[in-house]
Amino acid sequence: MATIDVLENDSHPQANPGHLERGNSSFDEKDSKFLKEDEVEVEVAPDDAGGIYEDVRIIDMGSDGKERPIETDIDVATRLISLEDDPTLPCWTFRMWFLGLGLSCFGAVLGQIFYFRPQTIFVSQLFLQIIAYIFGVGLETLLPGPGNPFPNMQMKNNAFWRFFNPGPFNLKEHVAITILSTTAAESALAISVFAADELYYNIQPNIAVGIFTLIGSQLIGYGLGGMMRAFLVYPTYIVYPSLLPTVQLFDALHRGKKIFMQKKRVKFFWGVFVAIFIWEWFPEYIAPLLTGFSIFCLAAQNSPWVSRIFGLMARTGGAAGNEGLGMFALSLDWNYVGSGGGSLGALFTPFSTQISLYIGVLFCIISSCVAYARNTWNAKTFPFLSQALFTDTGDDYDQLAILDDNFRFDPSKLEAQGLPWFASAQVLFKISSNLSIGATIMHVILWYGKDIKQAIAQYRRGETQDPHYAKMKVYKEVPMWWYAVVFLASFAMAMATIYTGHAALPWWGLILSIFFATIFLPFTALVYAITGFNPDIQSLIQILGAALMPGSPQTNMYFTLYGYNTVLQARGLIRDLKMGQYTKLPPRVTFVVQSVGAVVGGLLNYVIMKVIISAHREILLDVQGSNVWSGQQVQTFNSDAVTWGALGNIIYAPSGRYGIIPLSILIGLAVPIPFWILHRLYPHMHFNGVITPMLTYGLGYLSVGINSSVFTTFCLAVFSQYYLRKYRPKWFRKYNFLMSAALDGGTQVMVFVYTFAVGGGSGTVVNFPQWALNPVGNPDYCKRLT
Repeated sequence: MATIDVLENDSHPQANPGHLERGNSSFDEKDSKFLKEDEVEVEVAPDDAGGIYEDVRIIDMGSDGKERPIETDIDVATRLISLEDDPTLPCWTFRMWFLGLGLSCFGAVLGQIFYFRPQTIFVSQLFLQIIAYIFGVGLETLLPGPGNPFPNMQMKNNAFWRFFNPGPFNLKEHVAITILSTTAAESALAISVFAADELYYNIQPNIAVGIFTLIGSQLIGYGLGGMMRAFLVYPTYIVYPSLLPTVQLFDALHRGKKIFMQKKRVKFFWGVFVAIFIWEWFPEYIAPLLTGFSIFCLAAQNSPWVSRIFGLMARTGGAAGNEGLGMFALSLDWNYVGSGGGSLGALFTPFSTQISLYIGVLFCIISSCVAYARNTWNAKTFPFLSQALFTDTGDDYDQLAILDDNFRFDPSKLEAQGLPWFASAQVLFKISSNLSIGATIMHVILWYGKDIKQAIAQYRRGETQDPHYAKMKVYKEVPMWWYAVVFLASFAMAMATIYTGHAALPWWGLILSIFFATIFLPFTALVYAITGFNPDIQSLIQILGAALMPGSPQTNMYFTLYGYNTVLQARGLIRDLKMGQYTKLPPRVTFVVQSVGAVVGGLLNYVIMKVIISAHREILLDVQGSNVWSGQQVQTFNSDAVTWGALGNIIYAPSGRYGIIPLSILIGLAVPIPFWILHRLYPHMHFNGVITPMLTYGLGYLSVGINSSVFTTFCLAVFSQYYLRKYRPKWFRKYNFLMSAALDGGTQVMVFVYTFAVGGGSGTVVNFPQWALNPVGNPDYCKRLT
């Protein structure tokens, strides 16, 4: 293994806003390569294997002889992620296609079933990554071919048998399988449109229209994202913090296996994986109190305000829902604390991002309580926390009662029904989401505008900007016209299906929706890539659709499909392209497996949706659902379409009941400016560490979901991203991200087993007997409010 030498390590560049410190990196392909970070110069030999498995390395040492913290994007690129690559490793193997397509079908079917469950569960990338490795190693010994370890299974070394089993299950096969299967495993947003059409409007497009709508809406974002990869994938400052556990797990399983420290890391991973798998049966099944408990609730079990401020969850319809803000609560359930449960990911999200979130959460607690106590937006008539629509008296709002037979807004029916109301916490959530959108746009312009211009200019000049990207030069790049063809073909499918499928979206509405997606993609993708925060622009797209084409929920749903889903898909493609760059997967392999995964996943999503709706229609239409099936996600999507599409120009008008919600986008544009000015005036005060999109989003963070994990994740963030990173840098480098992968992976495998063993996935729920840690009523012992 070649060495990595640090010539000078003592000084570090100034902190980059919202992430790691940034070095001014350059990387050219000569026999000797250099990475420069101001006064830091790192020499990387041509055949360097990354060196990340060694216990003591010169590259990690500071002038004091101790290991220095991971602080810059160059640190991440050279100290956390291996630069090793073997271009001879085969990708197009039988194992890759068999496992990739098999796990794609498995993930797509399972993901669509989970979509109609009362609990919000997703098929995670780490789960599929671990399953793929287990099966891949198994096929290595079962399939005949020259790479089989058993002599009687070794066949002639020709192209046919090498396709079946060329050798040990390798990194590139593993990454390709993971990308293919995870792309397929996410329920397509078009399914929400089709399900809402069928359940609430009795509209059923024919199969061909449904399939081409799915394919077009899934792939149009791929074409768009691919054309922006010069500044959203290639540069070193594009880190994607959420990828670090995944990439380190790939490294641990496939690279440096003969090195002692690497064996120790692999044992550490599997030890933590098994331990958390066993432990999770307690909070998830045996002792639900461990999911979240508050000493305040235990001390005052009959106080409504204690329940609102410190409470965590209430059992409703066989599932647990949110009922309190969870202040100072502790959670021992990694399903909620870890990244798989909707958390940012305390062990890998940059510290500045997490601190910005928790400052926003503090304001969320204060504003939610004040709004309810002062009866703002008629708050006391409705539940403290709820996502539903209500009448003036607090009853459920009948959304279809204000539409005519063509599902368009009828003013006379609205006069009889009245305008809907939101719970005050839901209003705050919508305000915070829109504040975050405005803050995202201005934050990127102020902090990253120059970097974008520089990255595009370097790409056009053919300059290598990143050590990993330099390693990728040995592979054929995906031509820009490939992505352009995908984009144009998908656009043609979308244009054809909005008319043949009676989507009520005019041709110019489709063009505008894609135009808005093109404008907002760079802003949201950059914030996600650098800070770890994933901005949500759905409400902005719905506002724009309602303003341009008011009166029709149908129109708004399809405008949202092409305006919002395009950004989601493009962001997913860009993230996977970065993972391919980190792991040295050839770009054309990444392109193919992403496209195949999107198509396979979409087709199976459609089939499973039709089967479930046909078999469980009445349960899905019921507000509470059952303990096995629920239409809550379709209900929420349809509610948004009704309120924005049919009533948007009334309740969200400047003089309307909730006029502050769209106005919040403009207010959000102003939020980053004071911090930017203060940083220019006082550069050593760390105002550039305030992530304003995350800060503003935190204002409504506690209005949805179970809030038991917030305080616990904050404590873990301080421990991992501050204490370990700064004072235990060696342990942080070798084990922190691997531990995150093990905890998330073990938990997600447990949730999968639990779901089908006792959680209702097989059609039967097996409840654990009631006892002190699994009480009757609220699992947290707080007073029941709903």
